[in-house]
Amino acid sequence: MDLRAGFLWLCAACLLPVDAGANVDRSPRPQGRPIAGGTVALTPPTRAATPIEGEERETTRSLARSATLAGLAPASSRLPQARPLALARATRASAPAVTASGNADFDRWLAGFRTRARQAGIAERVLAASLDGIRPNSEILQREAHQPEFSRSIWEYLDSAVSQTRIANGQRALREHRRLLDEIEARYNVDREVVVAVWGLESSFGTLRGRTPIIPALATLAMSSRRADFYEEQLIGALRIIQSGDVDPSHMVGSWAGAMGHTQFIPTSYLAYAVDFRGDGRRDIWSDDPTDSLASTAAYLASHGWQRGQPWGVEVVIPGNFNPRLANTSRDVAEWRRLGLEPQRGATLPRSGEATLLFPAGSRGPAILAFQNFRTIKRYNNADAYAIAIGHLADRLRGGGGFVGSWPRDDRPLSRTEREELQRILARAGHYDGTIDGRVGQGTLSAVRDWQAQNGLPPDGYVSLALLQRMRR
Repeated sequence: MDLRAGFLWLCAACLLPVDAGANVDRSPRPQGRPIAGGTVALTPPTRAATPIEGEERETTRSLARSATLAGLAPASSRLPQARPLALARATRASAPAVTASGNADFDRWLAGFRTRARQAGIAERVLAASLDGIRPNSEILQREAHQPEFSRSIWEYLDSAVSQTRIANGQRALREHRRLLDEIEARYNVDREVVVAVWGLESSFGTLRGRTPIIPALATLAMSSRRADFYEEQLIGALRIIQSGDVDPSHMVGSWAGAMGHTQFIPTSYLAYAVDFRGDGRRDIWSDDPTDSLASTAAYLASHGWQRGQPWGVEVVIPGNFNPRLANTSRDVAEWRRLGLEPQRGATLPRSGEATLLFPAGSRGPAILAFQNFRTIKRYNNADAYAIAIGHLADRLRGGGGFVGSWPRDDRPLSRTEREELQRILARAGHYDGTIDGRVGQGTLSAVRDWQAQNGLPPDGYVSLALLQRMRR
């Protein structure tokens, strides 16, 4: 979400994880940018890698991306809100003296931030309760700075995201929370399986919600991160949440990059979309009870155009004479059928609707027609691999099968150094005149397609080791 600290798969020009990873207005968490060619960047600030039930949890939170929920639920409870004890005490007492952190740069930054926070409407009592005595967390800066060089292939990502363990745990969650999910589905008109799929990828069904104190973490990142403005916005948002009475500073915990709760909302997304589903006066996404988290996720998806009962995507068969340059273009289903696309065995295509053709692993891998619900999932985390994982996990939770097409498992994504090499080769061949930066954007993809067509390869734009090796000849 920009719900969504473009933060659990899962990191911009290149990565995608399951922690608990075009821009989105407000994602629930920091969002990662997918690497072209179906790879997923393994960069934290969307979602730092941690073990999840024997699986690797990833998140696209390292390179993150509201509207209010019209007519579905109030952004805040209509009931009077309880005030946390810590703030009540802070209100009765005069503001204590600010304790120096031992870091002169941080202390100077914090003094300036207090002024900006006051100007943003944060009460002095909230600033005192939340900021007095905090210190920068050097471990967080190290985690942000030390990003892995290699990306993960989409099939490796899906192996973890849609593992048999996660499917079994998701189906158990559907049974255990059936009545709650009945209510959420009825109110927001969002399929329960997709809500549970988000829960599974973001926090492994609530078992890995994060225990990092959010205020010191965001303050550290707001002072020193390359994305300082983004994190300062999140810090202001976190203080507004505390000021509203939904949680006190000591209980506001989550991931090191600022995502919180069962479905990992960043503060600004929480403010825009979190709901008090039971009307008890608090939007509580931090407790063991997942009610408000799951309802908030459904509310977010509903506000971004989820269509209940419709597919997120359908795997299709591509005819032999098909033009791969049509990948990533959108047409009505009827037009795709006229071009020869048919559903894979066991699948059904809707009769109408706009769909985008995806080759997540190039023309050697499965082909997918992605619909509106795919675009809605990307509003939660703007990465193709994440949206495919959520949609596919939801399908498997309702009893669907795996992909029919095979993945090119003999291949792998490129490192940044290799991507720079690829750009240099394209430039020497006259196909690329952009910056040599290792970032695979539309300019690089267009150049790759031109090179592929000129050299007798399917012009699918898929960037991989096999392609680079061919280009080196």
